[in-house]
Amino acid sequence: MSKKSQIKIDVTTNENNVPETIHWTAQDGGVENAKAKAIMLALWDEKEQNTMRIDLWNQEMTVDEMKQFFHQTLLTMADSFERATGEHNITEDLRDYCLHFADKMNILPPEN
Repeated sequence: MSKKSQIKIDVTTNENNVPETIHWTAQDGGVENAKAKAIMLALWDEKEQNTMRIDLWNQEMTVDEMKQFFHQTLLTMADSFERATGEHNITEDLRDYCLHFADKMNILPPEN
């Protein structure tokens, strides 16, 4: 038997349509009205063979947080791609790029 799940995203904007607050709920994941500063949502449009995207961030999101957000998103995309395709070699290349990205953005953790 199939099951239906829902992920809900609520965005409050100012008069210029700039996000002020972002909250999300995923009851199956135990998340209820959690606050977020940014969201990247990608959906595959089968008919158009194209990615539909929504990228939002609020005014509280700092540049340093955005750097971390992009870095972590790129890393998780590599993990997802490897799980979906089994393409280990190219995902290792992507992880190498993520290390380069972190180095260039000065967000690498200090070495002990």
